[in-house]
Amino acid sequence: MTHSHLPIPRGKLTFDRSLNDLTWLRVGGPADYLFQPADRDDLRGFLRDLPRDVAVFPMGVGSNLIVRDGGLRAVVVRLGRGFNGIEISGGQVKAGAAALDAHVARKAADAGLDLTFLRTIPGSIGGAVRMNAGCYGSYTADHFVSAQAVLRDGSAVTLTPQDMNFRYRQSDLADEAVIVSATFAPPSGDPETLHSRMEEQLRKRDETQPTKDRSAGSTFRNPAGFSSTGQADDVHDLKAWKVIDDAGMRGAIRGGAQMSPKHPNFLINTGGATAADLENLGEDVRKKVYDSSGITLEWEIMRIGDFE
Repeated sequence: MTHSHLPIPRGKLTFDRSLNDLTWLRVGGPADYLFQPADRDDLRGFLRDLPRDVAVFPMGVGSNLIVRDGGLRAVVVRLGRGFNGIEISGGQVKAGAAALDAHVARKAADAGLDLTFLRTIPGSIGGAVRMNAGCYGSYTADHFVSAQAVLRDGSAVTLTPQDMNFRYRQSDLADEAVIVSATFAPPSGDPETLHSRMEEQLRKRDETQPTKDRSAGSTFRNPAGFSSTGQADDVHDLKAWKVIDDAGMRGAIRGGAQMSPKHPNFLINTGGATAADLENLGEDVRKKVYDSSGITLEWEIMRIGDFE
């Protein structure tokens, strides 16, 4: 496709942009285009005028993503400044999609509102909403009021909990929809208590997870019961790290990729890993776990793009 087919935005549009420096794992080939909109109207106009046959991929901070070595035949939309504001009023927190989860948790705690579960989740609010991020038994869905999004045709919509249909690490958000902000109604709490709880969570995380390594957070979802029905009563008590450990894959290596010796459900780039090393090691783990326990692990890290 020639560049002349593309609308001219007010924001920044880069051609053939490598994505490896935009993901936490530091791997991946180039996107045909990287679009960083100036504001919501810029995003709306650009998507409206973008030829229909051009794919759109909304990208957050790349904390839970493997971009394959062949890159992406799409316009990658990455929200930055102008989409990271945090407003608090009337017991609700409204955060731009590019606001970091940790910042939102801290700002909310200052105001005596409890979104502490977000503090240790690496990523931005747009991603947290898309995949119903959660930990310590709290999920984004538990506090979600609504989200503002721009659809592929450039229309602006408000999404309700019904629209999102949240499930464990999933929602019904359309692949090409770009969340621009989300509103939450958290329970209240004493600011000091909330801040000390977050300090404790961070301390625990740093003890148990390879936070100094290049990882993308949890690699696989915790297996749901043995029924995997996805029903409300489905439990996730069985931990992915445990079945990986039992399968003897703690510390397993492939090329520059390794399952962390510290926490076996963390895939790390030890330096020089390709996206293929990382994805193939993940597939090795899935096979080994299936052979040893009969459980099929589901990826939590999103894998996108072309193989080389």
